[in-house]
Amino acid sequence: MFERSTPRIFSQGPSQAAKLLVLSALAVLLMVVDVRFQVTSPIRQTVATAIYPLQWLMWKPVQAWQTARDYTRNMQEAQSAAHDAERRAVEMAERINHVGALERENDNLRAMLGLRERLPTKALTAEIAYEAPDPYTNRLIIDKGLTAGVRQGAPVLDSFGVLGQVTQAYPLSSEVRVVTDRDQTVPVMNLRTGLRMVAFGEASNRPGNGIELRFVPAGSDVQEGDMLITSGIDGYYAQGVPVAEVTFVETHNDAPFMRILAKPVAQVHSARYVMVLDPVGMHGEYGPELPDEQAGAQQRYAPPSSTPATEAALSRSR
Repeated sequence: MFERSTPRIFSQGPSQAAKLLVLSALAVLLMVVDVRFQVTSPIRQTVATAIYPLQWLMWKPVQAWQTARDYTRNMQEAQSAAHDAERRAVEMAERINHVGALERENDNLRAMLGLRERLPTKALTAEIAYEAPDPYTNRLIIDKGLTAGVRQGAPVLDSFGVLGQVTQAYPLSSEVRVVTDRDQTVPVMNLRTGLRMVAFGEASNRPGNGIELRFVPAGSDVQEGDMLITSGIDGYYAQGVPVAEVTFVETHNDAPFMRILAKPVAQVHSARYVMVLDPVGMHGEYGPELPDEQAGAQQRYAPPSSTPATEAALSRSR
């Protein structure tokens, strides 16, 4: 007996290559139909609407991470920019302060050069090195000494007026006793009246003063605001250099002398550059010589307002 069997092609189904070919053709057909007739558009919209909550929920962690990353990066950039701005501000402030200090130094040097041209004696410029470490005195150390031509007793000026006097001259430096030192004295003259007096450094060194005029007879014509200049009768200081401004005048009926305080015009606590003069009467090695009668007659009092230095002092006092 013969048995009938199903053909092999029908028992195993189509091959894998045939399936791929059919499915590919179907996909191409669907794409063409969708492009031409928008057949699958409602299906896509429905599916997109259905899965949107799931997409939103899955996107939130990613969005939070990106936000935190951007915030951290922006914060770091802002901090870096703030640090750079602060550093630049500090640098600009240092430059501004440096420029301001240079401008003040230039102004003082120009003023000293102008004063040097008006003074009849030889002068040299020096810089204050430091202040003497003695709390009971007021003395400065300058960087010029005997090798530069500084001599003991030489007057020392800044751009405003008399600062002090050289008390010790060393080969490379000198010690200057400031006008407010209790052991310093300067012969002065009232610019307004011509009255000669002696200015002493005030031992108490009260703020705003620093100089005391002693042994001025009661009834003398001295007023607050009077400008005091060097009288030039001691053989050290040239005549007409500003020294101080009267700040306090007191008279008692039972006292033979007036109490007068004055404020130095020089920058006693802030000067940096000074000018050292040769004493006007210094002709020998051991100090100033007393002028003879003829020289004394030539140095008698003349109206100090006729000199440029006194004119400048008078204008400041006004």
